[in-house]
Amino acid sequence: MEQQRESRSFPERKGQKRKLEEGPPAAAEDPQISPSTTTDAALLSEVAAQVSVLNSAFSWKESDRAAAKRAAQVLAEDLVNVIVDGGAVPALTAHLQPPPCSDGDLAHKPFEHEVEKGSAFALGLLAIKPEYQNLIVDKGALPHLVSLLKRNKEGPTSRAVNSVVRRAITNLAHENSSIKTRVSRLEGGIPPLVELLEYSDSKVQRAAAGAFLDGACFDCLLLQIVECNALPTLILMLGSEDAAIHYEAVGVIGNLVHSSPNIKKEVISSGALQPVIGLLSSCCPESQREAALLLGQFASTDSDCKVHIVQRGCCSSFD
Repeated sequence: MEQQRESRSFPERKGQKRKLEEGPPAAAEDPQISPSTTTDAALLSEVAAQVSVLNSAFSWKESDRAAAKRAAQVLAEDLVNVIVDGGAVPALTAHLQPPPCSDGDLAHKPFEHEVEKGSAFALGLLAIKPEYQNLIVDKGALPHLVSLLKRNKEGPTSRAVNSVVRRAITNLAHENSSIKTRVSRLEGGIPPLVELLEYSDSKVQRAAAGAFLDGACFDCLLLQIVECNALPTLILMLGSEDAAIHYEAVGVIGNLVHSSPNIKKEVISSGALQPVIGLLSSCCPESQREAALLLGQFASTDSDCKVHIVQRGCCSSFD
């Protein structure tokens, strides 16, 4: 039975180059599938079959894990509309978390993290379309994705899994301020976001900083950002050549400074002053404006800081 349901896949299409880095390969062409499967009805039927596998294979049995992994791979396709219409989102979301454990499952966990990684990858592809971002989040994907980041700290597969999860979160939050807000306000969501700030992909960095900028408007969240040691990375981001990155970073630092005199002192002592002055010469008018406002906040209640700002070349930057 398992062999039957694992063998099904979408027909390979010309131009389909997308694949999961360090993860499951794209579904191979099945010579037994006739050309008629390219019709919408046949594709919907195939999606329904894979969704059925996901819905029925939520356990640590090796056959179930293998079938679920394969189904997630098959659903990581370019036919986004068909996959969403076929009900794949809730089924994939369910597999972002591990199955419940019984006593016999504790010793052997087949395909540990692999099914979750494949599901995160498929949802990340679906989230490229803005109209599906909220649907995926409404089905509960965000807490599971954040939990995956928190769970996979160590081990040989952690880097591959976290890379896929980061990309899924980034795609979900892309130009979607309401989702960025929800990410930052999740219980336990701040530490994984701080880790995303250090990711080498600039798109991921922008998404994480944007989540802070859009969502961290409460003092308790801003304090968490500082306590999780985000300041050094945010200050480094001020010197980025990517205008979108330094604009997000200076905005977050501005919110931090505005929230508390103690945080303002910590921001200054962490070395933010010179990079902020440097942004006054940025080619990005928005970053220039945010930098000027931030320097005003630095100087508003601290006469020593005013002197430092002048000594470090701020006045010449306004010339």
